[in-house]
Formats: sequence, C-alpha cells, structure tokens
Amino acid sequence: MATSVVASGDYELFIDTGFMLNAFTLDSATRGILGSTEYVLDGVSEFAPMMEYSKAISVNRGRREIGDQFSAGTMTFSLDDNLAGGILNPLYSSSPFVDPAGQFTLAPLRRVSFGRYNSANAFVPLFVGQIVNYDYSYELGGNNTVTVYCADDFYLLAQTSMSEFNVSEELSSARLSAVLDRPEVAYPASSRNIETGTQTLGGASAYTIPNGTNVKAYIDQIQAAEQGRIFMSRAGVLNSEPRIGLTFSGSVADFHDDGTQTPYNNLAITYNADQVVNRASVQHLGATSPQVANDTASQAKYLIQTTSITDSLLHNDAAAATLASYLLVGEPTATFTGVQTDYLMLTNAQRETLATVDIGDTITITNTITGGQVAQELSVEGIEHRLDFVAGHRVTYYTAPTVLAYQFVLDDPIYGKLDIQDPQPVLA
Repeated sequence: MATSVVASGDYELFIDTGFMLNAFTLDSATRGILGSTEYVLDGVSEFAPMMEYSKAISVNRGRREIGDQFSAGTMTFSLDDNLAGGILNPLYSSSPFVDPAGQFTLAPLRRVSFGRYNSANAFVPLFVGQIVNYDYSYELGGNNTVTVYCADDFYLLAQTSMSEFNVSEELSSARLSAVLDRPEVAYPASSRNIETGTQTLGGASAYTIPNGTNVKAYIDQIQAAEQGRIFMSRAGVLNSEPRIGLTFSGSVADFHDDGTQTPYNNLAITYNADQVVNRASVQHLGATSPQVANDTASQAKYLIQTTSITDSLLHNDAAAATLASYLLVGEPTATFTGVQTDYLMLTNAQRETLATVDIGDTITITNTITGGQVAQELSVEGIEHRLDFVAGHRVTYYTAPTVLAYQFVLDDPIYGKLDIQDPQPVLA
C-alpha cells in the first residue's frame, strides 16, 4: 500500500502493531498445527500503514559539522485521528490496535519505517527506528491528532550501559564489534556494517572500560580516535567507516543551478574563523602528558585556536601525535555546507537517485557566480527530510570538504600528470 504525495512520488509510513502475522498459536485450529510451514514459532510482525492518516513528516539524521559526533537520528510525524476514525486513541478499547490483554499496541519502542517506492515498486527506506513518545491531543469539536517522536538505534545504545570490560589492544573496528557483542548490549550482527579501521586502540589496564559506561558515549570515543564515521544508515544499519582521508568514491548526485543535472533552490556557504584549528592536543588514556601539534603560521594570522582530546583510546604517543596533526586546519575555506531541493523541481529519475543518497556518499554542487561557475565535490554528513501533502518532499544535505583521489590515466592532460595536487592522481 502506498500514498501519493504531490509532485514527489508514492510513500508509506509503517508502525509495528505488535501482532504476529504467521505465528504459531497454541490450541488454534488453524495456527496451532505442529509442523505447519505457514504458522511458525517466531512469526513475522505485522506493520500497519499509516501514511494515509499522516499530516507531516520530519526526519533528521547525521551531523551538521564534520567535527561533531553522530547523535541519534530522529523522525517526527503527526497523524489525524479524525481521518482514522478514532482508532489511534490509546484509550479506545475497540481499536484494532488493542491486543487481547487490553494493551494498545502502537506503543513506545515499536519499530517504525518511512520510505518511498521507486519505479519498480520497491520500498526505499528513508528512516528506520522506533517510537519514543506517542502524544495524543484531543480537541473538542476539532481535530484529534497524534504526534509521534521516533529515534534510530543510537537511542537504544544511549540507554544501555556496559559491565566492566577488560579490553585488548586492537583496531577500532574490532573494539566496536567487541562492544556490540557484549551480552548487556547484544546489538544484532545482521544490523551492522563495520569496515576495517585504521587506528589501534589501547589494551592496558588504563583502557579498562568501567562498570556503568554508557555504550553510545564509548562509541563516540572510538570515533574520536578513528576520526571516521559511525552512523545509522537510512535503513537502520549501524555503519562504521575508517579515518576520513582520500576518497575514491564518485559523485552519486550532481547539483547544478544552471538548468542541467539536479536543480536546487537553496545553498549554504560557510567561510568562518571557527573553521580554523591551529593547535591540537591529544592525550591517550595510558599517557601522562598530551601530544601537541601547532601550525605557527596559522597562529600568527588567526591567533591560537585549539581543539583538545584528553581521553583518547589510541594506544600510544605516536598515534596521538598523528591524530593531533590530522586535526589541524590552518586556513578557513569557503565551502558549500548545505544544499536543499524540492522534489517538485525534479524528474522522477532524479527523485529516485536522491532517495538512495546516504551519509558518507559524495555529491557534486555547482554554483554559478560572476565570471563563471564553482564546483565542489563534498561528502554528505547529514540529511533532513520534510514532507507534507501541500508542499511535497523537501530534502537538505549537509556537507563537508573531501579530498578526492583520481585514477592515474596515461597521456591524459589532467589525470596523466605526476605529482599533481588538485585533482590528485594515484596509480591504481
């Protein structure tokens, strides 16, 4: 089932009802047959479509700045219970969403998913998570509405604490897997996509994880040491990417303001003093003093602007010194930091492409200025979706600079030059 949204496509919003579609039921004449291939012990949850009752949907995922940690992605949507005939009221005992025990099943921590159908009628998720709050508002003689607040699985990890854990010296990716495997965490292996890290984390007694350590806070420490990306994908999978450096990935979407490629209607450009970091201090847990990197030329121009990490999980001083140098940004750069487009401006093919864009992807933004055009290839760090039945679907991508590496091409006038800096050719 799908609901059409003006000039945007077909969408659906699903909520887990708590009922099992094909679960074995003891003493049932149809569902209680042993050995049945139709009704099985675990069953499959029933998801109720809610898009037809929806008034507006808002999704926020990722981060605005590359130096920020990834917080829990959120989705908020409102439902019109007058349109639904009153069945969304949690006190309505005759609602189809009340179980035999009298419990309203559209409850907190029920799974939700929101997405768009492509031309092959396949559901493309834009957000997957669970309900956090289900707030019902009754208006005498007016509309009764439900406002539902949702969060992705980072919310669950932020509610979980670890027992004391004696860790081993290992790569950041192995440490992340070990944390998720802890019995008090038990994060599903099927919901992970963890790439091999580049940084080794310490395993001495100073690195022992104390009892009561918050899981999400510790994951943030892992990311701070690796300086990659640990985020929930649009499909609800925990992704971990290694330290951000050269990228070989091509652009998945090209945004232009000249009538070619994917159009956009708003572009943010940042050129700020707070982009500068000319002194970085990193101290790992096993150290007695920090490793400090300075850009004295930048300090002379912009004064001293410092970033500091005092509890790094890195395993030795050399790794801490390398991280301190990595964190230096000596000069501010004018950068496209956000691009916004409305689906009503797009072709269906462009809408389908944008629906699959996720955090960590590379996009191109071209802006026409006096004297020509400026183009930048950027990494996607955050995504916002705004959808209603009047304005349709609006999406904003928050971006950060990325250093591209291109394959060396013999005799090519651009990609065939040795030691060129921009773009950077590499032998492949």
